Amino acid sequence: MKREVVAVLSLPILYLYIMKLPPVCFFFLLLIIVLIALMEFYSMYKVEKVFTFSAVFFSTFFLYAVYSGIKEILLLIIIPVLVIISIRLLQSKKGPQKALYDLAPVLVGFLYIPIVLSLLIYIRQYGPEWIIYTGATVWCSDSFAYYIGKNFGKKKLYPSVSPKKTVEGSFGSLAGGIISSVVLGLLFIKQLDILDAAILGAIIGVIAIIGDLTESLFKRDSGVKDSSSLIPGHGGILDKLDGIIFATPVVYIFLIIQ
Repeated sequence: MKREVVAVLSLPILYLYIMKLPPVCFFFLLLIIVLIALMEFYSMYKVEKVFTFSAVFFSTFFLYAVYSGIKEILLLIIIPVLVIISIRLLQSKKGPQKALYDLAPVLVGFLYIPIVLSLLIYIRQYGPEWIIYTGATVWCSDSFAYYIGKNFGKKKLYPSVSPKKTVEGSFGSLAGGIISSVVLGLLFIKQLDILDAAILGAIIGVIAIIGDLTESLFKRDSGVKDSSSLIPGHGGILDKLDGIIFATPVVYIFLIIQ
């Protein structure tokens, strides 16, 4: 029940915020979401605070560089990042064998969250409706997968990673992606014809399942149930971003090639 209450309360506010406010407001919203998700990821893996704070700091500059179009900032970020990482690894008491092992979650988290989600800034330039489209299609895919899997699911999809995911639920994600994409295309994006909408929705429906499984793999690997308890009934910010992280490059590629 908490899932439905949170959705009913938050989705209209989020829609109005994205559609009615200027791009800079979306940038700040994205920045907050990315930083919280990044800290959740590092908390899952118990990453050292020096790496967490450094990643948060540099992620802020990275997203600002993307938003402002000042690519020189990216070059200014790379050098101090490499210096901090090198110094910290040389100070490691675990020995050189464990150096890359400790560094892996830091790099994966940075690649997985701020770098991928920075593409949403470019997507927003095509119109705020594309942000709504991306989030809503993923959300509908997840919802179809959840309810169909819960009520009709029998055959396990990938039990070693996510025991509750079912094949039936994955077909629900596919159906949800197609249906929601076509409906959203008709309502919000007139230049998106039905065939393109169906194809793009099908890809998002499939990729949302992969994103969900990847997030489950991270949580199983780190030994946690949810990335955090920030959102009642939903877990953390990162738990709600798994499908969007994977869908964002798909939508971005579609926009630049159409």
